[in-house]
Amino acid sequence: MITTKYVNYRQVFNLSGFHLIMISIWCTLIAVLFHFFNWQWMTIPWVPVALIGTAEAFLVGFKNNQSYDRLWEARKIWGGIVNSSRMLGSMVYAFNTSNEETGKPDLEDRRKKIVFRHIAWLYQLREQLLIPTEWEHIKVEEDQFKNVDHKRNRLIKAGFPDYGRTPIFLNKYLSEEETELQSQYKNFATYLIAQQSKDVNELKNMNVISDFNQKQLQDCLNEFYTLQGQAERIKKFPLPRQFASTAFVFNIIFIMLLPLGLVSEFAKLGDWGIWASIPFCITIGWIYIIMELVGDYSENPFEGLMFDIPMLSICRTIEIDLLQMTGETDLPDPIASKNGVLV
Repeated sequence: MITTKYVNYRQVFNLSGFHLIMISIWCTLIAVLFHFFNWQWMTIPWVPVALIGTAEAFLVGFKNNQSYDRLWEARKIWGGIVNSSRMLGSMVYAFNTSNEETGKPDLEDRRKKIVFRHIAWLYQLREQLLIPTEWEHIKVEEDQFKNVDHKRNRLIKAGFPDYGRTPIFLNKYLSEEETELQSQYKNFATYLIAQQSKDVNELKNMNVISDFNQKQLQDCLNEFYTLQGQAERIKKFPLPRQFASTAFVFNIIFIMLLPLGLVSEFAKLGDWGIWASIPFCITIGWIYIIMELVGDYSENPFEGLMFDIPMLSICRTIEIDLLQMTGETDLPDPIASKNGVLV
């Protein structure tokens, strides 16, 4: 997540620098051919170009609106995880035992086990959501843009030491037996919630908590299943490619035609108008490219890039809150933004 009030020039160039260079070359080439080689036959009227630009603006606007909805829904899901996590921790420590056979040390261990397992679930869910899918920018298959996106991902990881330490967190908050079970489950986060349900039910069977308390805790765990499923729905179902791909293709067509229609219009002002068309053409094309890229990078909010949901920061916030509920004093530091990015 970008935390600066305004996107700085480095972030903009990092996102669209290659595209800006290609647009500049294309617009300059058309102006040179028109002026020095008198290739007036290649120009086209401005009206059809303007119609294509108008249609593309509507299509890109629709795509960006849908991308923003996916991004904001993902943030609401993690906001729900924050609220439900605090409720789980408060309920675990609010329900007192009426069973004298259960000693305080044993009860405290059981409470910590539930809270610690939940912290492990947070980091495990984040790790699962960061696994790249084939339609994301950070993907497994080789393509011409892979090095660019992986470089961005590596730069972000290098700035945050805790970025890839999920296995360490699992070893810290899970028992050795549970940690070894990770390789046996394709969805280890689901398994952890299932274990939470078993422990809560065991507390009820031991008369440590009442049936009503058990129902409240189970409802909270069910809410985590719901939130996890909602996050997985966004992760595993992309923005329909018929919308995303056509917006990209139409954008290319418009930018290719843009200088062909613009240079003839500016040529009416004289020879200097031909050269004046270059910066205007570059600016218009760059604006359309930025609109396309903003929507393209916002549609997948769990990639691990600077435009995504700051899951690591949210996990750390919940971790600190829950550890304080258990009485821990050795607390980790909150995740702070670096270079205008929070992960």
